Amino acid sequence: MPDAFRPFVPETLEVAEPAPVVEGSPDAVLVRRTMSAIGSVSDKVTSYFYALLFVRHPDLRPLFPPAMDAQRDRLLKALLTAAEHIDNTPVLVGYLQNLGRGHRKYGTRPEHYPAVGECLIEALAKYAASVWDKETEAAWVRTYTTISQVMIDAAAVDELRAPAWWQAEIVSHELRTQDIAVLTVRPDQPYPFLAGQYASLETPWWPRIWRHYSFASAPRSDGLLSFHVKAVPAGWVSNALVHRAQPGDVIRLGPPAGSMTIDHTRDSGLLCLGGGTGIAPIKALVEDVAEHGARRRMEVFYGARTDHDLYDIDTMLRLKQSHSWLEVRPVVDKDGLLQLPDAIRTFGPWTEYDAYISGPVGMIRSGVNALRGAGIPKERIRHDSVAELVAAG
Repeated sequence: MPDAFRPFVPETLEVAEPAPVVEGSPDAVLVRRTMSAIGSVSDKVTSYFYALLFVRHPDLRPLFPPAMDAQRDRLLKALLTAAEHIDNTPVLVGYLQNLGRGHRKYGTRPEHYPAVGECLIEALAKYAASVWDKETEAAWVRTYTTISQVMIDAAAVDELRAPAWWQAEIVSHELRTQDIAVLTVRPDQPYPFLAGQYASLETPWWPRIWRHYSFASAPRSDGLLSFHVKAVPAGWVSNALVHRAQPGDVIRLGPPAGSMTIDHTRDSGLLCLGGGTGIAPIKALVEDVAEHGARRRMEVFYGARTDHDLYDIDTMLRLKQSHSWLEVRPVVDKDGLLQLPDAIRTFGPWTEYDAYISGPVGMIRSGVNALRGAGIPKERIRHDSVAELVAAG
């Protein structure tokens, strides 16, 4: 997946099978009809939206990266994703609150939202002309008003308790493989977060381009934060962090987000699946359980394409040696096929476990399917890519 793992929404979303078709509210029906109409011309909608925004409101252009091919349709896709799920209040609110808090780092202010809404609706009206009418426009106005207000309110609350971003100095940079680095940074002020969460990072080489990375450890007494970064093709931020960054460089951190976190009031077992650098938040969860002193059974499946890609296996095995309640099982692909679902079915039973999955979207989809098949209900499965899965439907 591009540049990082992007956990987003607090609620767990079913991804193993298509959701049943539900008519929903009148506004939701009109919104989804619009989305269907623009499906084949989404690129044109995106280009027209940004053209309108920057021509009519040139003061907003500095909020975006200089090279818009890096930004592409992120903002528009987020808004359309939210609109399409306007009836799914628990998922929608969590998603929008995270967006509202996260947009503070760009310098977004409440007065910017009307301009974005105006251009969004005009772009939709142009490219969904076959289904557009006064009722549809009114539905979109109401929907965008709801969306923007949730984001504005979340940003206002966050402004009272936290900065828009943190400066963080890189204190160590360890290249584990040719394309994976482990970075440890020191924030310029206390940075509160929970194991299993993630943060957005900006480098000094690509201003206003942010990418999400999960914390690779539980909160530490020294305040240091660790991230596992894999350089991916065309990944501006990931390549800079892996191949250019060095101790002494200063990056910026957005606020923590995500809720792939452990409920320590429960005593159920924990089944964790980490693929590639998705092992980073799983490692943080192991440390979190250890620090709470609860001897909960914890099973970790660490998936990789080759033995070489098990770049953090030594760390995981040391944790296993230190904690009798922890089991770590490396799972390497065979013939290019991901073997994690097969491994889940081989061991178990898992009916009394809570499950956590971190990794590429494809692995999460197959993993959720395997977990459901193993008897774990969807409300006890948490994963770190809900925003993308929502967008993908």
